[in-house]
Amino acid sequence: DGVTLAKEYDLLVQLIKEEQPDSIVHFAEQRAAPYSMKNSKCKRYTVDNNVSGSNNLCCAVIDSEVDAHIVHLGTMGVYGYGTSGGEIPEGYIDVILPGGREQNILHPAYPGSVYHATKCLDALLWQFYQKNDNLRVTDLHQGIVWGTNTPQTIRDERLINRFDYDGDYGTVLNRFLMQGAMGVPLTVYGTGGQTRAFIHVTDTARCIEIAINNPPNAGERVEIFNQIAETRRVRDVAEMVAKQTGVEANFLPNPRQEAAENELDVSNKKFCNLGLDPITLDEELFSEVTEVVNKYKHRCDPTKILPASFWNKKRAEECATLDPTSVKVEV
Repeated sequence: DGVTLAKEYDLLVQLIKEEQPDSIVHFAEQRAAPYSMKNSKCKRYTVDNNVSGSNNLCCAVIDSEVDAHIVHLGTMGVYGYGTSGGEIPEGYIDVILPGGREQNILHPAYPGSVYHATKCLDALLWQFYQKNDNLRVTDLHQGIVWGTNTPQTIRDERLINRFDYDGDYGTVLNRFLMQGAMGVPLTVYGTGGQTRAFIHVTDTARCIEIAINNPPNAGERVEIFNQIAETRRVRDVAEMVAKQTGVEANFLPNPRQEAAENELDVSNKKFCNLGLDPITLDEELFSEVTEVVNKYKHRCDPTKILPASFWNKKRAEECATLDPTSVKVEV
């Protein structure tokens, strides 16, 4: 039945004692920024589940007396977007303090949603428990995932990853590819000038493997990788999909409180130096997603395509004209 990290602490400790894992990959968090902004209940749940779960995991590793390496799936959103004034380094940034003192510190946090705020709080928990209890932790600051299959999962239909196309859980490129395949205008928020980091799901699996195989030693600071392949502007991604599918882009009021335009330059040297050859956005690879969409398009609920979570009252008011029932799909 599984263990709920945020609520079933004793079971978690027992599980770690019984299994004696070398590594624990921590995916057990509410994973969607839009869902975390839907209402107060979702905001509170996201904080309670994510932060309590991460804290409980650290405590359970300590109480079980098992030297397990924690590998946590974080997010590029902990950095904010374009706040470093240059290339975003991997976790730590060189600064000059008053008096000319040089220091290498954890990159300042600049979350854009409650979900992203929980990942920032996670990052502080990792820093504390590493310093206080010598926990070995790797934090993976991941970009937006696209694609549906890895070379392993594509071998059997029962292994295919879930495919979210809605405004709460669907990632932007997968949403565009689904909409293009269904003949629905692409839902671009605002100007589409947001630059974001992307990674194919195959590379996500590969990066986790690399992280597990390259743990920090006891006493070493938290290892942080930027888990991305490349950065692209959202409207440019929409243009790629529109060109391939013949479906036009529809620029909607932005449900999110964010900069209309931003630059994003991100370092991913650590993974590349450890053997990652990143998969970049390629129209030939888009067909993999399109095939999945075409096979299961009868399951699509068109009323779920438009955004349904709004960052604040002003965003909700600007999006008030959006009608979920107006979306028609080609079946």
